[in-house]
Formats: sequence, structure tokens, C-alpha cells
Amino acid sequence: MTDHKKFVTTASGVIQHDHNHDGIDRRGFLKCMAWAGTGAVFVAEAGVLKSTALGAEVGSSRKHGNRLSFVQISDSHMGFNKPANPDVVGTLKAAVDKINALPDSPDFILHTGDITHLSTPEQFDTVDQILKSTNKEVFFVPGEHDVLNDDGAMFRERYFKNSKGSGWYSFDKNGAHFVGLVNVMNLKAGGLGNLGHEQLEWLEDDLRAVKHSTPVVVFAHIPLWTVYPQWGWGTDDGAQALSYLKKFGSVTVLNGHIHQTMQKVEGNVTFHTACSTAFPQPAPGKGEGPGPMKVPADQLRKVLGITDVNYVQRRHALALVDSSLA
Repeated sequence: MTDHKKFVTTASGVIQHDHNHDGIDRRGFLKCMAWAGTGAVFVAEAGVLKSTALGAEVGSSRKHGNRLSFVQISDSHMGFNKPANPDVVGTLKAAVDKINALPDSPDFILHTGDITHLSTPEQFDTVDQILKSTNKEVFFVPGEHDVLNDDGAMFRERYFKNSKGSGWYSFDKNGAHFVGLVNVMNLKAGGLGNLGHEQLEWLEDDLRAVKHSTPVVVFAHIPLWTVYPQWGWGTDDGAQALSYLKKFGSVTVLNGHIHQTMQKVEGNVTFHTACSTAFPQPAPGKGEGPGPMKVPADQLRKVLGITDVNYVQRRHALALVDSSLA
């Protein structure tokens, strides 16, 4: 780009960020709300998120031998049975069918929380059985709906017995470093997420040993950046966590919680929130507040979806492809 501005593009609008300002144009922010199924591949290169036709960039990246590909799903809300979606089992299975039909099989799956709706063993079991048909390793972080009854003990026992604190952990895959964070245990006023001092200290220490040239992927349930604090769509101490990521050349932050696709670029960091596989929520500031939003039955699968993420070693770009269940 020659005008030294960063652009985030979606199907419905453009936000412009100037390097001299930290704020986001609110009008553009709200116009940028887009459901999955835009038919575009998003590639972060030199701090700019570029979009190309669905499949174009992914196809070219497949020519390189050493690559990493994974899928993000989120907010399956197993057990939810309200009019917004009376068949969350069916839509999660549709998401799995979408994953299994990808032309290039992903290496693993990230689930960014609200696996269940009421934290019951039966609901966790159902999700596990459905995801088993992908034959892929699945990495989880909890949503607030997954820790309702026991401060997350069942979640940790089931998925990460050896995780730190309330369930945070990290791992490496094909030249990239992944960090799973937990920001749903001590929600702040209005429902804002919170990481806490202990987890922040662990994060700083974990990243200290990672080379600056290593692509870093951070995933949590509630967005680490402030999407809409009036609805609790942000993390109270997220800025502190993000400050530890400034030294890396390529950072991707993945979240769920808001049940809709939104992307933003700040310097070296690409933020991406994923659609739910269960039900949509309204755009920030639209309607009375967050919560399940009913759409016509024939439109539901157009507003639910998955995210396919691809990384090719020796390139800084991670290509993010949102696809609907329709």
C-alpha cells in the first residue's frame, strides 16, 4: 500500500486505520460486521489484511511443501434448543461435513469455546462424538457456558489435565507457536473477559523463549480486543496480553463468543472472530443486547460457519477463509 494505511475488508464494508491513530472509525466498524460465507481468503502480509477470491490464495500456498493448515470452529452450544436453532446437533454435524469435505485436509481443529450450553457431561459427550468423525486432533479453550457449575474442573479434566492454572497452555506445530488462553473465569462488569495476573505472567514467560520470526497464533473465547464493551465483548486486561506480542512479525488472534465474523489489523496482529455453529447474534449496538438472534429457517446455515486457516513456512501470511454451512 502506498498511502500507509491499513485496510480491513469484508463483504459489507471497509474500515480504514491510520498509523497515527489507535481508534477505529465507528461508522466503518459497524458496517464491517459480516456473516461467514463471504467467499474470500484473507491473507496477512506486511501488516495488511488482503482478500482474494475463495480458494485462490489457498491454492497457491498448497504448492509449498512445508505448510500448516487448521480449522477454527466455535460456539457449538450443545444443549441449546430455542427457536434461534432447535437443532444444534445438526448444524455441528454440518460443520464437520464441511471440514471433512475440504480439498486439503487440515492438520487439526481449534474450538474457541462454548462447546456446551449448560456444562453437562452429556453435552460434552455429544460434541466429542461428533468431532471424532473428523479424525483430527482438537484443541479447546473454554467459553463461559463450559464452566457454569464447577469453575471449569470438568473441562480441564476432560481436555487438559496438564494445563496451567484454569486451563491455559501452549504448543508448537510446523514452525508456528500456539497459545490457548482462558478469559471466562472471572468476568468483569458487563461480562468483559479477564485473564488475571497469574495467566499474564505465564504468557509473558511462555513467549520469552519463542523466536521473533515465529508465527504466533493466540486463541481464546472472548475477544482480546475491545469489540463492544457495552455488551462485554472484549477482555479487561487484553491490552496487557497483546503488548507481549508486539515483538513478533506475525500474530493471529482467534476468538469466538460474538457469533459473527469480524476482522481487524493492528500492526503485526490480525484479529479474527468466528461465527458460531449454533446461532447468530446481532451486530454490536443493533438491538437490545447480545443473545440468540432468530433468522428465517432457510437463512440459518448462511450465518453459521467455520474458519480455515493456512500457514506456509518462510512466509508471514496466514490465510483465513470463512465458509458458511449453507
